[in-house]
Amino acid sequence: MLGSMTQSSTMKVADSPDGEFYMKIKEVIPLVRPEDLVVSGWDINSMDLANAMKRAQVFDYELQQKLEPYMKEFKPLKSIYYPDFIAANQEDRADNILEGNDKLLHLDQIRQDIASFKKNNDLNTVIILWTANTERFALEIAGVNDTYENLMKSIKENHPEIAPSTIFALAALQENCTFINGSPQNTFVKGIRDAPFSSLLIGNDFKTGQTKFKTSFIDFLTSAGIKPKSCVSYNHLGNNDGKNLASEKQFKSKETSKSECIKDLLDNSLLYDPRHPEEYPDHTVVIKYVPNAGDSKKAIDEYSSEIFMGGEHTFVSYNVCEDSLLAAGIIIDLIILSELMTRISFKRSQDDWRSLEGVCSFLGYLTKAPESKGPIINSLPRQRACIENLIRVLVGLPLEDNLLLGYRL
Repeated sequence: MLGSMTQSSTMKVADSPDGEFYMKIKEVIPLVRPEDLVVSGWDINSMDLANAMKRAQVFDYELQQKLEPYMKEFKPLKSIYYPDFIAANQEDRADNILEGNDKLLHLDQIRQDIASFKKNNDLNTVIILWTANTERFALEIAGVNDTYENLMKSIKENHPEIAPSTIFALAALQENCTFINGSPQNTFVKGIRDAPFSSLLIGNDFKTGQTKFKTSFIDFLTSAGIKPKSCVSYNHLGNNDGKNLASEKQFKSKETSKSECIKDLLDNSLLYDPRHPEEYPDHTVVIKYVPNAGDSKKAIDEYSSEIFMGGEHTFVSYNVCEDSLLAAGIIIDLIILSELMTRISFKRSQDDWRSLEGVCSFLGYLTKAPESKGPIINSLPRQRACIENLIRVLVGLPLEDNLLLGYRL
């Protein structure tokens, strides 16, 4: 599966007299196979997946014909639609929604859907993945969503600042399911992060192409002592995601996740003084909806930097790709690796075994704005090394230091 770290890439596992030895990541540690996943879901639009596939116009016609008999069996469950949280241009798609505005009733229904899906398919683990429209940021208000108790009270009172994605995240927690937020909005308000449940929270926003490149390239510049002065990212796309982002409130959510992804790289260099934010590079993100582009997102990035003796270095990249197909591998990796996280236990003392719970930062490699209880790390090489080193620890391999001392003795 191209585009998937777990399925199509390798990691070093040993040195030998003949050189380094690599293995497929999926063979180093037992992982769930993509073909063993059972899939269902919700959508505000009632179209079955066969017709949705035709509407999206991502797959070639011949492939659509082959997949249609299998895809038409999948019809989405009714979802939550609070118009204030997504663009008004989505209203004509909203024909498959839970009735009324009783948010507690909606929460209970989503929980019932999860429980029924798990029971009917005899599943060990259920993972909820948000791939729906980008929402506007929810206001984080004291007394409303700042504690779990206040969040539940606000849901019972149908408070307008409770977002659909937050309802889904809470339902996942209450049903002991991992929740992955694949969009940039602040789904994990404090009341969610502090909820008294042992499930995992992973987010935010799939990190596919442009942001992966940006976090690796800015890391290269600052590590080399080159001083970025401006970073300008322009995007245009024509799918429904682009249509939703044409709304200013929803665009602001995406702008935040794209803009914040290099801040720690700049803070941790010697090139800027955090006390003088005006010295930081101009960082601009532009997203435009161009229907003719379809699912092919087109991205232009310009990086201008200061080099030795006041010289200037400018680097420009142009990227074109099917947005959905690039995200597919990321989605598979998030599901497979988050399932692995549910099987990990650790102990601080002899008999104090416990599972991972709460915000899980190990998978920052796959998200633009990784949630973390500790420092935020956006350097792409460090994020990749985090996953590899975790796997090494789990199978008893030494951490990779790249010193190659074995060849010097």
